[in-house]
Amino acid sequence: MTGDLRLLTVHAHPDDEASKGSATVAMYADQGVVASLVCCTGGEEGDILNPAMDRPEVRRNLERVRREELAEAADVLGYRRVHWLGYRDSGMADSGANADARCFAQAPLEDAVGRLVSIIRAERPHVVVTYGDDQQSYGHPDHLRVAEISGPAFDAAGDADAFSDAGEPWQPLKMYYVTWSSNRVSALHAKFAELGLESPYDERWLSRPSNDDAITTRIGCAEYFDRRSKALRAHRTQVDPDSKFWFGLSDHHMAEAYPWEEYTLARSLVNTDLPESDLFAGVG
Repeated sequence: MTGDLRLLTVHAHPDDEASKGSATVAMYADQGVVASLVCCTGGEEGDILNPAMDRPEVRRNLERVRREELAEAADVLGYRRVHWLGYRDSGMADSGANADARCFAQAPLEDAVGRLVSIIRAERPHVVVTYGDDQQSYGHPDHLRVAEISGPAFDAAGDADAFSDAGEPWQPLKMYYVTWSSNRVSALHAKFAELGLESPYDERWLSRPSNDDAITTRIGCAEYFDRRSKALRAHRTQVDPDSKFWFGLSDHHMAEAYPWEEYTLARSLVNTDLPESDLFAGVG
């Protein structure tokens, strides 16, 4: 039945699709699941973190460059289609970009929900992967906005009386929040120590409040960690190829340390037993 299943992921910026749940997407895409991606902003405010890409021509064309990077990463992961929600990157709270009327954080909620409803109805996913409102200490306005629109869009997509001009109603069956567990951080930190390497997980990471009790679903996808790394490297402006955080451990050692990606089941219209090892458990 895998070939009849559809997955939609909703992310804030180009590169988020590579850093959050990407090995899961690659695994399902290889199994025949139709995977589609929504990117809510163009990532215009993101820093250039790779010194080799910090060039005038890149800065002048950053939105185009980030779109090209996302297209490459999406192809690596096996996404069939990429949808742009059409908003500008909001930047961090209290920044000038955050006050721009074009940005995602300033968009009327009804407008943003309606745009996402249109995509859900067009793609007809069984499962939606998005963000929850617990963003730990990061709190980027665009990530919070993704959380704010996802639940209302999930509900409205199947309601014939809501957004009547947004296509034929379609009700997704499950919605998940992608997350990084404290267990994962601790396991990777321990692997760095085991190998005698300097860990990028400092006290700020190790002392973060744990959300592990909310995790319902662990996907064993270690054999796709190489695809995750390749997708991350496609974001040449956002991801430094020498970053210890992303690439300080080999894919093999990451798989040894923690071979899962993790999710919280936020909404479900099907019966399923927790904990799960499959996003499509109970579907079909």
